[in-house]
Amino acid sequence: MKLRLVIILVWIVLISLLVSRNLFIPDVNTDISATLAQARETSFYGIWFKNRRIGYVENNVHPKASGGFYLDQRAFLRLNVLDRVEQVDMHLAANLDSRQRLEDFDFSFRAPFYVLKARGKVDGHTMSFVTDTGGETRKEMAVLKDLPLIDTHHRSFLLNPVPAPGHKVKIPFFDPLSLSSRETIVEYVGQEKILIKARIYRLHHFRSSFSGVRINSWLDKNGKVIKEESPAGFIFLSEPAFKAHNIQDSGEELLSAVAVPYSGILPEKTQTTIDYRLEMPSDEAFDLDGGRQQYKDRRLRIKLEDIAAGADSRTGGPGCGDPAAMLPSRYVQSDHPEIIAQAEALMTGGGDTLKKVRFLAAWIYEHIDKRPVIGLPDALATLHGRKGDCNEHAALFAALARAAGIPARIASGVMRHQDRFYYHAWNEVCLDGQWVSLDTTRNQLPADLTHIRLVIGDLEEQVRISTLLGKLKIKIMPWEDDEYTGNN
Repeated sequence: MKLRLVIILVWIVLISLLVSRNLFIPDVNTDISATLAQARETSFYGIWFKNRRIGYVENNVHPKASGGFYLDQRAFLRLNVLDRVEQVDMHLAANLDSRQRLEDFDFSFRAPFYVLKARGKVDGHTMSFVTDTGGETRKEMAVLKDLPLIDTHHRSFLLNPVPAPGHKVKIPFFDPLSLSSRETIVEYVGQEKILIKARIYRLHHFRSSFSGVRINSWLDKNGKVIKEESPAGFIFLSEPAFKAHNIQDSGEELLSAVAVPYSGILPEKTQTTIDYRLEMPSDEAFDLDGGRQQYKDRRLRIKLEDIAAGADSRTGGPGCGDPAAMLPSRYVQSDHPEIIAQAEALMTGGGDTLKKVRFLAAWIYEHIDKRPVIGLPDALATLHGRKGDCNEHAALFAALARAAGIPARIASGVMRHQDRFYYHAWNEVCLDGQWVSLDTTRNQLPADLTHIRLVIGDLEEQVRISTLLGKLKIKIMPWEDDEYTGNN
């Protein structure tokens, strides 16, 4: 069966940029009433990828008679995923106070096979919100460390006064997709001459970072965003409406555009160990060491797990003991009655934990149609729709396994397919005190040695992988049957 992958990290970066815009807002001097009173126009941004306009963003900000502002932001994209054109629509409506702090919001995300709706309200340092993925409505509350802020296309407060190059501020922002508040560090790089579509601009350059992801923005003298650039290669350009709406095509195939080439020779299929040399901006933010992976000095050794018959699950043994591996989360709904019922129905045959794991993995492999789904990897929605890529497979397995009392978590990283490494997600389960890998899109237990784990965890953790786009280099090293030391 042809491998079906889709890069969750691409749309995470996209949505963070399109809807949250990274919220470059310090805690002081953010009152922009005067600026927005003079700038009521609707602004448009073309979304570019590999020199092709593949979508647009429309911003509307209007002062309210009662004070504060009303934000209406819409985005449309046409994405080429595995040579299939997928359309994505997003809409954010929000009420803000005069300092752009969020009061309430209504957000929707629509793509083929996936719909998310969310609405929420802020009361002091508490946010209450409701989410609906078409299969379930959930009510939640979150305590916020800082008052959530949200951005508009005007950022004049960053230039009043113009900071010195190297000046940094910490700012909280609200992300309506993940329904969370993140702290972003914004640094003023300086004023630069920049060429945009055959025209030279003199703009103020800001660089922001959150969860290791860096975004570059260029503002004019009035504080309006003229250009933004993401690590995934997406560029946002301020354009007239007729240009922004002129979507040329769906652009280059996303998966291939961010795939990682490798050098070296793959070992024989019978080999149980493989050594890699990894080159990346920073290895400190990734989960490279642990379980079957040993990492030191940019050298990674992966050993295929030896799974004994009759293996059982234990959370307290070496390598396990991860409490989150037994808990439900927003999109791994192991406590939902339908997930529990499905897990119980699949476990009627009994047997040891290894037998249960094999049965669960085989059922997902056989019953979930392997096709790209642009959206959040939602276990319950996947159970209903019976389709998804690696992310949906991993989320559903984690939910069913946890519901059955088996510690399970999601691993994300890259995996070799044909002549390159692609983003991929799979699972790890606790068997006899050790984490064992499995891939339900390929029916592998354990997963083969070309699965390189970079992060462990749900959506909030997976976003870290986007920092490696275009920067990760992989070399397969000649293997020597010696004790691993991690030396060059």
